Amino acid sequence: MENCSDFLPWLGPDVSIKILLNLDDPVDLVRASAVSRAWHEFVIANGFCKNLCLRMFPVISMVANVIELNNMTKPFEVGSNSSLEWGSLKRDHRVYALLAHSFTSFRKKDCIVEAISASSTDNYPEESIDNTLEPNDRIEQGVASYWSSKGESNPAVPETLTYRLVSGLCVLNEISIQPFQAFFQSGYPIYSAKAVQFRTGYLKEPLEAGSDHMDEPSASRRYVKDNFISTYVSPEFPMAQENSLQKFKLPEPVLCIGGILQVELLGRIQRQEMDGLFYICVSHVNVVGRPLSPTFDVEILDQPGKSGKCILKYDPNVECCRSPARSSEGESSVPSRLRVFRLMQRGVRGWEQMIINTLLGNVAVDGDYESDEELVA
Repeated sequence: MENCSDFLPWLGPDVSIKILLNLDDPVDLVRASAVSRAWHEFVIANGFCKNLCLRMFPVISMVANVIELNNMTKPFEVGSNSSLEWGSLKRDHRVYALLAHSFTSFRKKDCIVEAISASSTDNYPEESIDNTLEPNDRIEQGVASYWSSKGESNPAVPETLTYRLVSGLCVLNEISIQPFQAFFQSGYPIYSAKAVQFRTGYLKEPLEAGSDHMDEPSASRRYVKDNFISTYVSPEFPMAQENSLQKFKLPEPVLCIGGILQVELLGRIQRQEMDGLFYICVSHVNVVGRPLSPTFDVEILDQPGKSGKCILKYDPNVECCRSPARSSEGESSVPSRLRVFRLMQRGVRGWEQMIINTLLGNVAVDGDYESDEELVA
């Protein structure tokens, strides 16, 4: 042990950066930043946590600025005070570390909060897109609940359903769609699409709840067409002509910045007997993912030179890990790595103590420390 030395100065910054870039767990980066003052400064100054977020989800490149709601330190500019610059780097390190951890820590849930518009609707409002939020294809007294497109003579004409997600930041895993079977028509036809594709993104001009766009289908369609910016396009998935909730698992989790999802229904299969036209009908759409609000949120920037950029907002007053695991006895069991992140808000010495306790197997609970002030570096 007497001959041990710090490998950072021995290897030099370039090789050390390449080594630490191989860490793919934010907890490991937090631990590395707590080894010593030199390591702490090296990890923060090189933005390893932000780099990790970019590797997990390249769309994070949209983030222009980071804001911590109880610490309104502005991003530094060239020539600014060095203490402000260091404070900005520390804040970014903390927020991106928590964000990387949050990508996998939240419990999955249904992420659709409301339907915005459909590219066409046959009979509004009886067959509106709002019906796709109802999990059953029949409601009270056996009334059918579904969305229907307008009829087309060309079966290749696509349709698009647009939804707002529960959070401006959501990690999406899978999307389910149930084609509608017309139980009131002869032969019980199923009006599915041939294939489906998904787009996520944001609206250049935010759509406020209760706005006029929600009341008039044609105005809503024009609004979405003119304002939606796509940041991700999925592969095409074939759909089965079956009256079942069909699950489409994305090749890898997708981070949606902006909270807008579009379901593109490609190709028509079923012709309606009474008019000879092709229709697509959907009874239900479900999106499974991890909303990152209220801990994290985004604000899309609409400024000259800032197009396609956003501000990442972090609220430290909200628990990042709100769904602790349960032991077999039903007791709440919070893994030690979650405690590392809770202590990140308290300063470097808090991380060091947490890591030492973790390595020794003596993990202290948050309340074991006398005060936050004693933990601030």
